Amino acid sequence: MRRLLALTEDADFVCYRYRLAAFAPALAAAGWNLEPWPRRRGLSDFTAMLQSIRAADAVVVQRRLFSAAKAWLIRRAARVLIFDFDDAIYSRDSNASRAAADPVRLARFRRMVRLADGCLAGSEHLRRAADACGGRAAAQLMPTCVDPRRYRLAAHDRPAGLAELVWIGSPSTAASLADARSCLRAAAAAVPGLRLHAICDAQDRDCGVRARHSAWSAATEADDLAHADIGIAWLPDHPWSAGKCGLKVLQYMAAGLPVVGNSIGIHRHLIDHGTTGFLADTPAEWRRAIATLAAEPELRRTMGRAARLRLERRWSVQEWGPRFVTTLDHVAGWRTSESLRGAAA
Repeated sequence: MRRLLALTEDADFVCYRYRLAAFAPALAAAGWNLEPWPRRRGLSDFTAMLQSIRAADAVVVQRRLFSAAKAWLIRRAARVLIFDFDDAIYSRDSNASRAAADPVRLARFRRMVRLADGCLAGSEHLRRAADACGGRAAAQLMPTCVDPRRYRLAAHDRPAGLAELVWIGSPSTAASLADARSCLRAAAAAVPGLRLHAICDAQDRDCGVRARHSAWSAATEADDLAHADIGIAWLPDHPWSAGKCGLKVLQYMAAGLPVVGNSIGIHRHLIDHGTTGFLADTPAEWRRAIATLAAEPELRRTMGRAARLRLERRWSVQEWGPRFVTTLDHVAGWRTSESLRGAAA
């Protein structure tokens, strides 16, 4: 078995679970053993990491932006180096108090792209950002995917007028619920039986609709989503949002939920307006979209099934697992050929 080492935040980190660990079976079938190397601090830990990198057949640096010295040492140690990212990590996020542009982050991002033998970008927007850095090879699109087999379809058995919205996310994205407050308040006024289930480790927030909160758990998230009727998503109008890859929307689709989201960034690509959900930006549009879905359980079911089918065909682990392996084998083979040519010269 060839060894694929992943330099990631943590083995439980959402990016690692959905962008690498999800493909572990496909990798194993192709002769690759995936091994996470969680982020650690200290010189001795970095030295140990370099030793592990030297012993690996290929290394994936996931989202991390190293200093020039560390990046150079990693490049020297790695036989094959791949850079994977699913956010606009070259800028500050939408929660930052300063402007999005960050020269230090951008410089580190460019360095990682140029040092890597290949880049895997979570969206077309991110792929273009990587290509603009002038890397060794064109960046490859590798969208964040979900395994629909982990999700049972929502039953949509609540009667007309009673509907449960669901929102799932990390504490860092929980502010988006507050951003959508006026839209949710308008929807709640139109649908007295409306409530929201917020699945997140963040503290309770006033989001404009009667809500209950529960802590996120990998073991329960799929069942939690299946008990809902409508998935909701909101992205702030901020440069950071352009790089988002829409994981929560993909999870809603896997659970057979129609999705209501604003028309920012990846939402325009994931949500087929009128078929798998609705794109809505104003309180009036949210009110109309959610009231329509709340009043018609069969419409929710039909849209949810269309969303599930769309996910299976375009953003499933089963669809992209073989492509991931092919990309990895191509980059590894190309790098090996380059090394052999260099040795012969």
